[in-house]
Amino acid sequence: MTEPSTAPSTAAPESGVPIDGAVPLEIALADAGPPAGGAEPVLMSLRPPPRRSLADGLIRPLGPLPPGSRALGPELPDAELADLIGSVVHTADGFVARTGEAARALALLAATAAALCGEDVRRGLAAPDIAFLTGLNPQAVEAVRGVLLWIEAENPAELTAELAALLRGGGAGSATAG
Repeated sequence: MTEPSTAPSTAAPESGVPIDGAVPLEIALADAGPPAGGAEPVLMSLRPPPRRSLADGLIRPLGPLPPGSRALGPELPDAELADLIGSVVHTADGFVARTGEAARALALLAATAAALCGEDVRRGLAAPDIAFLTGLNPQAVEAVRGVLLWIEAENPAELTAELAALLRGGGAGSATAG
């Protein structure tokens, strides 16, 4: 039996196989042929899924609610709304809110994120932190969107554009809940 070479591996130019006898995975797979049963290998992407923003698909027209979810209307006072958001984050059902104001939609996002993070929900509702919201990692965005299922509005396209502008910081000074 011969000792393995301790010299760095170099590939033979004509075959692409390293001189030390190790076979690259691509070559080994190509030489192996199809798996037993005739099934062909399935190619899959190893890239992460595209990042969804907080506002993607958030605003929808009025419609039916998912079973088990709560509907929070615009008539709720801030204190009651904050308490409800604080309790809904501990359930599996989430909630749907209704508003026609971008500042209120932003406040709902901020309050939901605050509740999930164990922060002051009333402060999140009263003074949304746009930098915090836009800095959420993809898992945190999904967590927020898993609780705040969507916001219903009579003018979803207009409200979506206004909310996106607020999240970009284009109206941060006017982003108070009301």
